[in-house]
Amino acid sequence: MSDLLNLRAVWGTRPLLSVGVSVLLQDETGRVLLQRRGDDGRWGTPGGGLNPGEDFLTAAHRELFEETGLRCPDLRLLPLDQGLVSGPDFYHRYPTGHEVYMVGARAHGHLPAAALAGAQPDDSGETLDLRWFPLDALPELSSNTNRASLSVLRARAGLAGLPLQPVPSPPPVGSHLLALRRLVGPRPLFAPGANVLITDDAGRLLLLRHAGTGRWTLPGGSLEPGESFEACARREAHEETGLTVTALEPLALSAGAAYRFTYPHGDVVDYVSVLYRAHGWTGTLTPQPEEVLETGWFGAADLPRPEDLSGALIRDHVGVWRDALAAQQGGQPA
Repeated sequence: MSDLLNLRAVWGTRPLLSVGVSVLLQDETGRVLLQRRGDDGRWGTPGGGLNPGEDFLTAAHRELFEETGLRCPDLRLLPLDQGLVSGPDFYHRYPTGHEVYMVGARAHGHLPAAALAGAQPDDSGETLDLRWFPLDALPELSSNTNRASLSVLRARAGLAGLPLQPVPSPPPVGSHLLALRRLVGPRPLFAPGANVLITDDAGRLLLLRHAGTGRWTLPGGSLEPGESFEACARREAHEETGLTVTALEPLALSAGAAYRFTYPHGDVVDYVSVLYRAHGWTGTLTPQPEEVLETGWFGAADLPRPEDLSGALIRDHVGVWRDALAAQQGGQPA
């Protein structure tokens, strides 16, 4: 049983965040491989949810093989400006009544058209048929996630994007992860979210010492259902620092076993996080009193010790900033 279905036992049909990956395969003529789905009979790209501890590319290879029996040697995640999936448009209601907001990434690769002759989907019933389709002659698609993914390929081919279907308004921002916690206890939960690199005029990085861990972290936090990664980054940065960030540039997408984190009180999360760089901000630094013990602006030479940072995710995200700074200065990563 999938991680998401386990949650359904206590959450019911209400919206959940579904962390997954879509696999976009094209043949030598540019046609895209689509599967006719077993749940609604419509067409979509192969793909599915991450297992705990999986990164997106590993999940893409696994889901592709399970749903088609095919392997793609050149499968890669798309650049973040084309590959991220999140936001209110990615609502989906399954025939069972289960509601989700899709969150995740897109992978892309190539196979010759003849490879389809060796396709052998597993016996789960998820795949009823597999076919190559020209991008300008697509069948009825299953969800906005598929429409948006195929619009990425259509844009590359000089074609117009596909219109998205209307969706309900997302629920108001609340405390989705906390509400789940009350029902499931400390067991591991996916925590999709965002962190932000905010720097001052001297180029120093803003870090916050978190009340829950006592360690230094970046501004950021968890998505709410229907929220995009970027909207989450803006909201969390403002809530925790009082600052309004202006332009945001996505730098990295992190997921996998290395990013499991256990809080001092025992709650376990599998972080799925997009790191953004803020290009400008306004306002006065006003830390959130219940979450932030203190703030600090740090240069590369005076960063907190790695063990004083809040886990592998924050260490790696701070490392992205430090290495980029070193590259700008003509030096080597520390």
